[in-house]
Amino acid sequence: MLQDYMVPIAIVTVTGIIAAVVLTLAAKFMAVTVNESVAQIYSVLPGVNCGACGFAGCEEYARQLAENSSIKPNLCTPGGADVARKISTILGIEFESVAGKYAIVKCSGTLDKTDYVMDFRGLQSCSANKLFYRGRGACFKACLGYGDCVKACNYDAISIVNGVAVVDKCSCVGCGLCVSRCPNDLIAIIPSSSTVFVGCSSPDPAAVTRKACKAGCIACKKCEKVCEFDAIKVENNIATIDPEKCTNCGACIAACPVGVIKTSEQLTVSNPV
Repeated sequence: MLQDYMVPIAIVTVTGIIAAVVLTLAAKFMAVTVNESVAQIYSVLPGVNCGACGFAGCEEYARQLAENSSIKPNLCTPGGADVARKISTILGIEFESVAGKYAIVKCSGTLDKTDYVMDFRGLQSCSANKLFYRGRGACFKACLGYGDCVKACNYDAISIVNGVAVVDKCSCVGCGLCVSRCPNDLIAIIPSSSTVFVGCSSPDPAAVTRKACKAGCIACKKCEKVCEFDAIKVENNIATIDPEKCTNCGACIAACPVGVIKTSEQLTVSNPV
């Protein structure tokens, strides 16, 4: 009777041995080499996955830093100098300070400067309003005011003030999460060293813009003419400033007849410009 059990036992034993050998060989030849630096770097990153560093997320940035010496350790604006210093220590390289950034909202169409032309009763979000309609304001490029950017911000740096999103420069870390949430592409990230920006995005001719908003760029080019540094250009009926050339002298601010060029030196939610 014992012989009747020997064959099944032998089959199971041999199968187990073969499986063990196969798994051992697989573990040896298919093993993935883990770079410990990736885990160390990832652990000090803020984990917001904002993409401000230029990569898909914190994990990808950590991997690139560990594997590519040309990638700078100071690209994480939300983490700031503290994170950059920790990464530099992990990699054993010289610390470089982080170039600060912050968000600006290119719209000045507050409730006293423009009008709502519709009462949107659907889902109260900018994306929903823009998806089903052109927007509720007289200007089709105006801030929709439902606060999608506010919800996206992890640092409480954005509020809706008088119908328009306002960024608190003191709280903003320049992560850029709010940029992708604005369906009208009104939010931009600029260097902290830049304090002058254009608060309008309307490409309409002057007559159309003036009818829709009292604080819209009328493309008069007065700002362009007074700029001694070739930092501001008027194209497609809208003025734009090159942060690399701008010296923040403020000449364009004084020249703008509609007050659409602003300074962010005192830009806070409690004191919107």
